[in-house]
Amino acid sequence: MKKIVVFIGLLYPFMVLQAQTAREEIYDDLHRSASNYYAYPEPDVKLTPAPKGYQPFYISTYARHGSRFLIDPTDYARPLAVLKEANKAGKLTDLGKQVLGIVDSITYLSKDRLGELTPLGARQHRDIAMRMFNNYPEIFAGNALIDARSTIVIRCILSMTAECLQLQALNPNLRFTNDASQYDMYYMNYKDKKLTDLHKLPDVTAAKDSLDRKYVHPERLMKTLFNDAEYVAKKIKANKLMNDLFDLASNMQSHDVSLNLYPIFTKEECYDLWQCRNLLWYIRFGPSAITQSKMPYLEANLLENILNTTDTCIVKKENSATLRFGHETCLMPLAALLELGNSGKVIGNMDSVATIWRNYRIFPMASNIQFVFFRKQGTSDILVKTLLNEHEVSLPVHTDVAPFYHWKDVEAYYREKLNKYRQSE
Repeated sequence: MKKIVVFIGLLYPFMVLQAQTAREEIYDDLHRSASNYYAYPEPDVKLTPAPKGYQPFYISTYARHGSRFLIDPTDYARPLAVLKEANKAGKLTDLGKQVLGIVDSITYLSKDRLGELTPLGARQHRDIAMRMFNNYPEIFAGNALIDARSTIVIRCILSMTAECLQLQALNPNLRFTNDASQYDMYYMNYKDKKLTDLHKLPDVTAAKDSLDRKYVHPERLMKTLFNDAEYVAKKIKANKLMNDLFDLASNMQSHDVSLNLYPIFTKEECYDLWQCRNLLWYIRFGPSAITQSKMPYLEANLLENILNTTDTCIVKKENSATLRFGHETCLMPLAALLELGNSGKVIGNMDSVATIWRNYRIFPMASNIQFVFFRKQGTSDILVKTLLNEHEVSLPVHTDVAPFYHWKDVEAYYREKLNKYRQSE
């Protein structure tokens, strides 16, 4: 039985267990349809103990900030203006008026807080830090050094602060260095124009248009919100309003409020809107052939930093941790570049993506990748285990001690991969 448990752990979260399809998972919990707005689910897993004699001594992470407000002011203002105008013209149904009230309330809540971390977002990172500490107390013992770095965005800085304060509360003797500087942005949130320009390819535009036609069907929703079909036809951009309302519904789980817009959507609509977003994320930041399977290399500098920093920390005698805090647009391509589970798989048939690649399993709010390192006294062998959102996940390297890998094999594989990519450019 032990082997079976480990095997299932390695399958999560990319290789699909036959028990549930993506549709079934979303129908069970509509919050999953939120894609990158999905609030971090507390993991319910039992981690595999290290081989006999091996002790954890170093952890290296990249984490997304926790739950936040929406970023663009039009995310709130645009649907609110549409509903207010319709209400003034007497064109809203009773449900439409209720929706207007909810949108007005959440817009008021967001005033002067666009993109900011919510209290839930801070709690997510405190809880992650507590589980890290409890899972690997040897790493955080004594006066171990914790090097924590963030992008220069305030929600990431506050996420870093939440984790560090929690760790310090658990062990006041820990030593911390904290930084959030443009100096580190070349790897913490690098913008490679040559790669991001692939988003402008005609095939990407065509794919987006095709997905909108296939998955966005606002007709039923418009009939429930407005009492005049002619008004809708002339004045309402129905697809845009449906998407705007769905984004608001998705992100309400980031707040400690009872406001809820999910009931205005059917389960089928939630699943379809998720499929559209899942495919767009796969194309824009995953290993899709439509973007030449190059988007994961947005994180080439980040992977190199992880490798180099690890080499430095391995030669130290004391235990330590390197904590990095950034964004989902970094974490998702990093997972693909690392080929965690099936995250780096090129899927030719877009209709098959949801069976293998589900974005809510990769980059919810506060999503994180953890490399945990182990060593054994009297040997130079270093083992590493990788966690995605605190679940054990496989690496693209042969191992005889799964879910642990020999670091020399892992490092050699990734350095060769980076060298091949840079030589081809």
